[in-house]
Amino acid sequence: MNLVENVRLAFASLFANKMRAILTMLGIIIGIGSVIGIMTMGDSLSGYMSSTMQDMGTNNVTISIQERTENDRRAGAGNREMQMSQQMLAQMMGGQTTLTEKDLITEAMLANVREKFNDIIDFISVSNSVGSGSTTDGRKYANLSLMGVSVDYVEANNIDMKAGQFIGERDISGSKKVAVVSDKLVEKMFGQADPLGKQIFLSTDTHSGTYTIVGVYWYSQDMMSISISSDNNLSTNVYIPLSTANKITGSDGSQSVTIVTKAGSDSAAFADDVANYFNDIFYVRNQDFRISAFSMESMLESMTEMLATLQIAISAIAAISLLVGGIGVMNIMLVSITERTREIGTRKALGATNGEIRTQFIIEAVIICLVGGLIGIAAGIGLGAIGASLLGFPAHASVFAILLASGFSTVIGLFFGYYPANKAAKMDPIDALRYE
Repeated sequence: MNLVENVRLAFASLFANKMRAILTMLGIIIGIGSVIGIMTMGDSLSGYMSSTMQDMGTNNVTISIQERTENDRRAGAGNREMQMSQQMLAQMMGGQTTLTEKDLITEAMLANVREKFNDIIDFISVSNSVGSGSTTDGRKYANLSLMGVSVDYVEANNIDMKAGQFIGERDISGSKKVAVVSDKLVEKMFGQADPLGKQIFLSTDTHSGTYTIVGVYWYSQDMMSISISSDNNLSTNVYIPLSTANKITGSDGSQSVTIVTKAGSDSAAFADDVANYFNDIFYVRNQDFRISAFSMESMLESMTEMLATLQIAISAIAAISLLVGGIGVMNIMLVSITERTREIGTRKALGATNGEIRTQFIIEAVIICLVGGLIGIAAGIGLGAIGASLLGFPAHASVFAILLASGFSTVIGLFFGYYPANKAAKMDPIDALRYE
């Protein structure tokens, strides 16, 4: 018999025993469906995270101050050993080291860094928090976080302006009392009226004052700033000039700075270079703190690798049901061969070769697994899409997982169908014809 006839016979056998065929396929359906569903949800999450972090800027390198460890201190110069011992004793007595003004990243340091790495640096974004609070006119209110920012903040953080302009050089050089607010705040405080040029009273736990609105930006919530607050209680950032914020806080330095590298540059390598530059030039004598730096690109790669590893581990656990399904296929094929012993004997008596008998039953096992696999793929895509939508991610079905599942179904059919098929092929036709 040719391939088409074997396939037709296989489907005829399935339809003749529908319930048995469905129960046989169940293990394959559950296994394939679980793997596809997990990989669909994993790919959806990875795609969402990748998109979100790219929006935040994969070229961004965050530089921050970090307390030195004991190993860091031991790496210092030998003539400072006594000083180190005293500092460690002070820490044991007094707890965590306090960050002081002399430990902060200053504008002078950043100017030197920009000059040193001018061919790599595109923007340098500096921010300084002035605290959380609200604005009110006696009838309406809006929660806010007041932040002093540099000119480059808008580029480094992909701020999308709706109206007006962002904080400029003149605002910073003149320490002006101007503010850029979100569209959410404008909606609550001004309704449909144009807010540009209007006064707004801002109050935080450390400062209060009246500012002129010069710009409005579109508020967007991302995975790094998830909030459970309702729209009425939502807190959004209000940006003021960095120099104005520094006067309020009495500080001229920053604990954290974001550097945006130019397109095509290796931000991960630059993160190491700039951290080493800071520690070798500015923090070499600082016994308490050092500079650490990480790139958004390397963070994205690490998170993607972690998710992929987790996905594979969970899929491997789910794939155990495929083994159970394969054993079920082998079992049902052995039963089928026993029931069709006389049919096998008749075919062999009419001249069918061992290879033709073997092929017939292998194809039947493969068909069972393929049909179960296709049902499992459809169920997995559906469940994965439902799971992704419940988590708030756009669903992305994994083409690789679908192809892998289809191939795996075929392999299961071949592997677990070979033994029963080989048993059928080796039957003695006389004994088979005598079988009752």
